[in-house]
Amino acid sequence: MTVVHTDERVELRVTARKFFEKYSRESAVRELIESGRPFDRAVWDAMAGQLGLQGLAVPEEYGGAGFPFVDLQIVLEEMGRALVCSPFLSSAVLAPQALLASGDRNACARYLPALADGTTIAAFAFTDHRGQWRPDDDSVTARRVGNRHVLDGRRDFVLDGAVADVVFVVASSERGPGLYAVSAETAGLTREPLETLDLTRSQAVLRFEGAPAELVGTEGGAEAAVGAALDAGLSALAAEQVGAARRAMELSVEYARVREQFGRPIGSFQAIKHKCADMLLDVETATSAAYAAGQGIDESSDEAALLASLAKAHCSEAFSHVAAEMVQVHGGIGFTWEHSAHLYFRRAKGDEMLFGAPTCHRERILAELGL
Repeated sequence: MTVVHTDERVELRVTARKFFEKYSRESAVRELIESGRPFDRAVWDAMAGQLGLQGLAVPEEYGGAGFPFVDLQIVLEEMGRALVCSPFLSSAVLAPQALLASGDRNACARYLPALADGTTIAAFAFTDHRGQWRPDDDSVTARRVGNRHVLDGRRDFVLDGAVADVVFVVASSERGPGLYAVSAETAGLTREPLETLDLTRSQAVLRFEGAPAELVGTEGGAEAAVGAALDAGLSALAAEQVGAARRAMELSVEYARVREQFGRPIGSFQAIKHKCADMLLDVETATSAAYAAGQGIDESSDEAALLASLAKAHCSEAFSHVAAEMVQVHGGIGFTWEHSAHLYFRRAKGDEMLFGAPTCHRERILAELGL
């Protein structure tokens, strides 16, 4: 698969990079971390009002721009580069893709326009205590009480679960896994923010105790929707990892050029040269894997799930390696709180486990191949 980088896509990248360089400088990221706020609402509103990023891949009939998924990946790559703190992955990728794949046009018409213009923030709660999802998972159960559905149970590692206005929850029922919408203000829902290694990514534990819920799609028919949302989420995350890894590599190369030891730049030493070369190899192969996954989604390929898991496994390990090498290239300063290296390293290790570790996705690849 070959991704065509048109003039429009180049302009999209330039515009997104300028925006995030202005609104997500390292000082802004650190300010959010120190304040305990998961994201800046003013920046979120500017993303929607100035660029329309939240609705980029939402179909036009639901208030979005209807762009291909690869275009969304370009934006995500630039977000990863700047370590943007925002609920974009959950609200602009996971939730819309789950809704669209559910086939419930009424739910799409109700929720997607507000997600596309950024006025509503959504979370997608589908992982268990191990950070994974299985069709037979019963961490949350759905039952009928009269004419309504209520949920009981717990979802872990929910991206932006503590700040979302609406949560789309995967719950088991007598007919199988179903998709349900729960208002953040509903009785019976408790949200507990998690303290995580990655200080730039908000996660939460959600507990449901007889929480009223609205069925999305058909009862017991959510497996396809979850699969589509997961593949999109993995592909989006891979693009984010590529952007962050590339920036970590660039910062390392820049430092190697100016930092001197024994009267010469450290970049002239063979050991540092090898580290930088290995980082470049990691970044370029990760880029290919990420955009192959995005192209698979755009083409509705039979291999979309395989490509998404391949991208998640490879990009996670590539980013982790690059981030670790960034620390090594910077030497003593790379271990300090004041330097940005630890922010990339934390993001890399957090992303590595998000939606399942690389080993889990290699098992999924084997299953897709029938091995």
